[in-house]
Amino acid sequence: MSKIQDTEVRWGILGVGNVCEVKSAPAMNLIPNSKIEAVMRRSEEKVIDYAQRHGIAKWYTSAADLINDPKVNAIYIATPPSAHLELASLAAAAGKPVYVEKPMARTHQECLDMIAVCEKANVPLYVAYYRRALPHFRKIKELITDGTLGEIRSVHINLKQKLDASLITKVETNWRVDPELAGGGYFFDLASHQLDLMDFFFGKITHASGFCSNQAGTYEAEDIVVGSFVFESGVLGTGNWCFTTSENAELDQTIIYGSKGKVSFETFGKGEFELELDGKAAEKLSFELPKHIQQPLIETIVADLLGTGTCQSTGISGARANWVMDQLVKKRV
Repeated sequence: MSKIQDTEVRWGILGVGNVCEVKSAPAMNLIPNSKIEAVMRRSEEKVIDYAQRHGIAKWYTSAADLINDPKVNAIYIATPPSAHLELASLAAAAGKPVYVEKPMARTHQECLDMIAVCEKANVPLYVAYYRRALPHFRKIKELITDGTLGEIRSVHINLKQKLDASLITKVETNWRVDPELAGGGYFFDLASHQLDLMDFFFGKITHASGFCSNQAGTYEAEDIVVGSFVFESGVLGTGNWCFTTSENAELDQTIIYGSKGKVSFETFGKGEFELELDGKAAEKLSFELPKHIQQPLIETIVADLLGTGTCQSTGISGARANWVMDQLVKKRV
């Protein structure tokens, strides 16, 4: 697989919206041998505002123009999922590596198509599942791998969020609950992170089934999903996601059970988790998270492109999260 021939990764960013304010893009200018060369957004007013606030000299309102900029040698796609396949195809055709936001696409088939176009063009494809690179999740991975938890028996994901009252009047402007743009609702936006993290911990999920429904009727997409899944490693798992609970019922908890203990953590919370081992008091382990939360993952992408390291979040791994989500929402009741 071809990387880049330069000594510096010069990013072109497509879609400089909210995710590019703090989470991702600023890190690209902090990592050695990495810089933002140009940004693009369809709104000229908004792209100029972003470029000026972040000190970026070059901006575009056309994706094709940015992709074909000869100084840009890597593309970051930060648009809603509906545009990921088209933009990844354009970048691959130009011979430029692709870093795409999560979820990787609206469906597993679109993910496979993205993989195919990048493989045909011989360019790398990375996905923004940045939790794989965060310190507390890497520590949990270590506890699983080194046998501290014993043989892993099961994992259980439980995510409950209250219904966002603003959605009642803003559904049409919230792409995250528009299946045409996002593939589904908040389940696709948030559970994709969790399912990819499970893939990082335990390997590929080989079987998955579930049910989904729209109980509140606030928007078209599903607002509740329940399911179960089996990993190739033999670990069993369940998930329960609901986005219309009451405020006092909100919960973000994943528990991993092993033969020697258990770990519990929040996917979207602080950099900490609780470890309970047989015969010992529960212990809370805390880690400092970076200001720009995607920076550790982007560092591995830069290293991979420059031939000095590897990145563990690729199109191949990212597509697996989409496959599981497709299975879990297949039966709507």
